[in-house]
Amino acid sequence: MYEYYPLIVVGAIVGLFSLILVTAYLTVKDKKQAMGFERQIGDREIMRRLLKYARPYLPQFLLAGVVILCTIAYDVVSPFIIGQIEELVAGEFRMPQIYRAVTVYVSILLVSMVCAYIQAVLLQKTGQRIISVMREDLFVKIESLSHEQLNEIPVGKLVTRLTNDTNAISMMFTNLLVNFVKNIFVIVGVFAAMLVLSYELTLMILCFVPFIVLFTVIFRKFSRRAYRKVKDCTTDINTYLSENLSGIKITQIFNREEAKMQDFREKSNALGRAKQEQILVFGIFRPLVYMLYVSSILCLLYLSGRGYLENQVFMGQVITSGMLVSFYMYISKFYNPIQNLAEQFNWLQSALASAEKVFTIMDLEPHIQDAPDAVALETVRGEIEFRDVWFSYVEGEWVLKGVSFHVMPKETVAFVGSTGSGKTTILSLLCRNYEFQKGEILIDGIDIRKIRISSLRRHFGQMLQDVFLFSGTIRSNIALRAEHISDDKIREACRYVNADHFIDKLEKGLDEEVRERGNNFSAGQRQLLSFARIIVHRPSVMILDEATANIDTETEILIQNSLEKMQNIGTMLMVAHRLSTIQNADRIIVLSHGTIREQGTHQELLELHGKYYRLYHLQFRREEIAQADRQAQPVIRGRGV
Repeated sequence: MYEYYPLIVVGAIVGLFSLILVTAYLTVKDKKQAMGFERQIGDREIMRRLLKYARPYLPQFLLAGVVILCTIAYDVVSPFIIGQIEELVAGEFRMPQIYRAVTVYVSILLVSMVCAYIQAVLLQKTGQRIISVMREDLFVKIESLSHEQLNEIPVGKLVTRLTNDTNAISMMFTNLLVNFVKNIFVIVGVFAAMLVLSYELTLMILCFVPFIVLFTVIFRKFSRRAYRKVKDCTTDINTYLSENLSGIKITQIFNREEAKMQDFREKSNALGRAKQEQILVFGIFRPLVYMLYVSSILCLLYLSGRGYLENQVFMGQVITSGMLVSFYMYISKFYNPIQNLAEQFNWLQSALASAEKVFTIMDLEPHIQDAPDAVALETVRGEIEFRDVWFSYVEGEWVLKGVSFHVMPKETVAFVGSTGSGKTTILSLLCRNYEFQKGEILIDGIDIRKIRISSLRRHFGQMLQDVFLFSGTIRSNIALRAEHISDDKIREACRYVNADHFIDKLEKGLDEEVRERGNNFSAGQRQLLSFARIIVHRPSVMILDEATANIDTETEILIQNSLEKMQNIGTMLMVAHRLSTIQNADRIIVLSHGTIREQGTHQELLELHGKYYRLYHLQFRREEIAQADRQAQPVIRGRGV
């Protein structure tokens, strides 16, 4: 009986670790919701949608499958060949026999290496093509979302979906799925080979399989929690960085660097803790599987070695040295795929979680869509009419209340009023950035809801107070990558809006670099470039929202001159706080609390002595005081000297 003590000790150690893990498994609750993310789409549905992307590349995957069969053949056959070589070396042999066996082994090894290289290259190329298509679909979907939806989703979260999550899905196509199938076939093939070689030793190895299954089930639970925490913390920190790097100037102005650093440190530490938990889970699982592997090797060496040395049979079979070597290699090739399967399954779960987050964005229906009978407008005269339009961003809180007005083609209309009166909202509704709740908005007598959105916006040229310039060149920012716009047209547009005054002074002219958001240009220069962008695209309706705000007097004169020229191009709608810039408008509409209070020309409104009259004289008086202060400053400085 004492000869079985080593086996009892091994079994006791394995049983002790199993008991500890089962206790932990039953103690720790598996939360359905981790860090605010709950699975909404089933794995089967996610796989169906992912395979839809992979279907066009089915021939490449079939070729990869054929190539993988060669590598599987090496894993199954190589231990048997090594065992045969051991049998030859242990007995009487001739060198030609050894040469033949080694030649067969090396040939299979070389073929396996070549096939592994082909498999890796083929799957990487195919996987990247699939992910490229998926990223494009996701980007197109994001572009189609309404302003309201984009305001609800943090930019950092969208960036994470387009980068981190698609990278996780890419790993599934380039590595996980194929290797998942490969490992299953390797396990089946190795198991069959061991049965053929010695079913007695195979039964001994199978005694450890229940423990492998147990450890794998427990590992899945803890690794899933760890993966979700890492992903959610990564999204959280990306969202925080996207927002705070964009507003870092405000942080510096108010000297809040230390406070922001503390917030970032907390989020970074949370991600670090999640990563450590993930490492801990793998740090426990891998050694446990390795312990089972070593235990099975010890049992193999003890039983077969004892039988070989003492000339005893094991379960009625004589153990040879070649069989011992083959089984030693087979055990390694049996355990490695099992360990890989457990880890790959959780990587697969991670990829599926990423895919669900991506598909959640893809499944968003744009709040503003083309009607089934929507038409495309080839030309637009620029006639605009609002008929009793009501709109609210939040239900019940009306921003516009029964607004009605009529703009004739090529008429210039300005909107004035206090902050929150609805000026910018009117312009946003006209471009269908938001959907109004009641009333009608007509373009050339056609309801804008019956016009294709792309067609509608193509005839609009919109310029906001905060001009956005993309990284690139002046040329690319004006043309917006439109290939049909020539350099001559770009230069003509720049001259038309007086932007050539500063562009001609630049070393590279139109090829001058534009850094992120155009931060290497002044506010006035960015406004002029925005004017040129509008002019070069020849819109029928121009929308200017605070186009002359926050600029110096000299630049304002240039912009004012540009505006006077632009009035001859098409219909122009303007929002301005500087009333001096809209005095030449054909009509001025005064808004207050979402309703139209007054409308008419500059002179007509002054004669009414109403809200516009008060706004004008208040602003005029303020400008007089500011001008007097500027004139007095040199005198004061002179007396001080």
